[in-house]
Amino acid sequence: MMALTERQPQSEKKAARARPMSAKAVVVLCATSFFVGMLLSGRMTLLVPPTGGDGEVSSGHGSRLSLFSDDCEHRRKLDEGNPNDIMNEVSRTHQAIQSLDKSVSSLEMELAVERAKQNGGLGAAVPSKGRLPKALVVVGINTAFSSKKRRDSLRDTWVPRGDGLRRLEEEKGVVVRFVIGHSATPGGALDRAIDVEDAETRDFMRLDHVEGYHELSSKTRTYFTAAVATWDADFYVKVDDDVHVNLGMLASRLARYRTRPRVYVGCMKSGPVLSQKGVKYHEPEYWKFGDEGNRYFRHATGQIYAISKDLASYISINQPILHRFANEDVSLGAWMIGLEVEHVDDRSLCCATPPDCEWKKQAGNVCAASFDWSCSGICKSVDRMRAIHSACGEGDAAVSTFSAAAAAAA
Repeated sequence: MMALTERQPQSEKKAARARPMSAKAVVVLCATSFFVGMLLSGRMTLLVPPTGGDGEVSSGHGSRLSLFSDDCEHRRKLDEGNPNDIMNEVSRTHQAIQSLDKSVSSLEMELAVERAKQNGGLGAAVPSKGRLPKALVVVGINTAFSSKKRRDSLRDTWVPRGDGLRRLEEEKGVVVRFVIGHSATPGGALDRAIDVEDAETRDFMRLDHVEGYHELSSKTRTYFTAAVATWDADFYVKVDDDVHVNLGMLASRLARYRTRPRVYVGCMKSGPVLSQKGVKYHEPEYWKFGDEGNRYFRHATGQIYAISKDLASYISINQPILHRFANEDVSLGAWMIGLEVEHVDDRSLCCATPPDCEWKKQAGNVCAASFDWSCSGICKSVDRMRAIHSACGEGDAAVSTFSAAAAAAA
């Protein structure tokens, strides 16, 4: 308190020294403020630039004022114009921001990939030097050694063979491959059988991964890493080999999200966490999801889903530390849930088999993918795939509908 009382006289002395503003200074300050206000409001008639005999602005200052006037006029027209014009302007601005956000996200991921390569952080195939082939979408069909009949049923329906597969890739930007690893004894009979099949069809993507049903989370992680290292695509799709897909519709739907960053597309679900041993889809780590009876976080069902390039790159960079749950669709959802990701619930990716997908096709809503929920794929797919393709397929000509989007991606 003493210190406070001692300082008060000093403050009073300083206040006493301050000289009051003269009346003339007050008038000058007010006048200056008035003129500045008039200048900023654009109402100062003295600011009209001098013109020549032909009425044109004759100085650089006048050009700048003209540009300023044009901008004001543009804003005035927007204010007074049709509300639709304003909404279109807002929409274009929003799209530009989204496109810029996606570009920044892609650049950040590319830098992170290069940094990880230099530091030895990538756990799988490292991209070769030079530019990677461009694509709109890479479709990886998850398959197993015992599934040759399933693969043939797809080759007879929606997966092109030979030159058709190459043209689809080169002209439309759609890459389709059967994805498989190797057996526990590399070079054994199972691996040799795939070698023979691949020599004939040239439609495999071979992974450095040991095949096994309980290793699907690891296989998914390795697939995305290898795909990013092989193709520079906008989207990477994983689909099971007992699902019917219309490639044209799939590509067209994914093309809608090309300008958006970090997109995760699929039929989003939230199933129960099964803690009982011996049941299908048992979750050994059920306790991590809370009390008994809880449900998983929202994630795409495992039959088919797609992720954008930046998310695939994220998996590639961080795959050594990405946790794997028992079910691969839960694993992918877990990798996405902690990121700034747009979850797109696209029900066209999970139509039922006929009559459902057939009715939708007749109504003009062709499905991107069809399967039976009860079988987690098409029941007896080898026997039924051709009939489903006949009833629900988009037709060979449909591929041309997304040629413009594919060309833009290339």
